[in-house]
Amino acid sequence: MFTGSLTADLLLGDVHSLKEKRSVVRPIVAELRRRFAVAAAEVGDLDLHRRVQVGVATVAGDATQVVDVLDACERLLAERPEVTLLSTHRQLYSDSDT
Repeated sequence: MFTGSLTADLLLGDVHSLKEKRSVVRPIVAELRRRFAVAAAEVGDLDLHRRVQVGVATVAGDATQVVDVLDACERLLAERPEVTLLSTHRQLYSDSDT
């Protein structure tokens, strides 16, 4: 069994309040969950208006499948016009890791 996680640092466009931020971030998180059957959430920069960290996690029996899902999630985030993908961090674990 393999578990993978992706943390993406995003810069939001013309956002001036936390309410506007939520209106941008919620649909992105929902689309990640719906399209790729992953766990996704806003995980950082909660009190900043124009920055957000989105975390994604997935589990599969094959490391290649985990990497493919995380690649697809990263592409989706990079293609969203209302955000700029600044950086990502990935981790891949297997059940044999200690």
